Amino acid sequence: MLSFHILTLFPEYFESPMESSIVGRARQKGLISVETTNIRDYADNKHNRVDDVPFGGGGGMVMQAGPVVRAIEDLRESSPEVHVIHLSPKGRPFTQEIAFELSKKTHIGLVCGHYEGIDARAETYMDDAISIGDFVLTGGETASIVIVDAVSRLREGVLGNPTSPLAESHTGDPLLEHPHYTRPRNFRGADVPEILLSGNHAAIDQWRREASLKETHERRPELLEIGQLSAKDRTYLTGLQKPIDQKTGKKT
Repeated sequence: MLSFHILTLFPEYFESPMESSIVGRARQKGLISVETTNIRDYADNKHNRVDDVPFGGGGGMVMQAGPVVRAIEDLRESSPEVHVIHLSPKGRPFTQEIAFELSKKTHIGLVCGHYEGIDARAETYMDDAISIGDFVLTGGETASIVIVDAVSRLREGVLGNPTSPLAESHTGDPLLEHPHYTRPRNFRGADVPEILLSGNHAAIDQWRREASLKETHERRPELLEIGQLSAKDRTYLTGLQKPIDQKTGKKT
């Protein structure tokens, strides 16, 4: 079982997300566990205050090192093998590769900062720092939900189809996934591509590969630079990049 330990100022934030959908079912099956710890419980004052003004001045408040470190130390005492992650905009960018890496762990600690962040001296008590994107949130709680979701679904038994994670965007080959269709065959005048109804699996596989290349070319072209492309793939991409004749509307 994979256990997530979330250190936060707002444990109530996780009640609904962790009880719903695939994560909720995985918890019910005993495939993962999610526990929250209130960092305020480790404050050393009668008002359970965990923040203070920053040295050197500036706007906002900073979470004190003491409560955070004591919460981490308590967690390590009960789960010595825990991998403690600081959810921080300064962390390494979260990717599917990192999700696979974390899915091999047995205990993951997620430290959620708030206000202007956490006293930098607390960082030495953590193993890792991860960012879910180049933007700023009000706290690490939302980021921790993203990581729990992305990592949990890679554990055996969590998804109904065990092969699902192997053919998704950003998995193995970094290309975006091909489009998907289901019934009805015609939706408001838009038809399902005929090739998907042909039963010709080789042709369907080729269509899906080309559709994946096209999606990536249009939406995330930078991924083509790191993808493992065959000569056939490159020929198809060359065709996509040809200029369109303004008179005929066809590629030249």
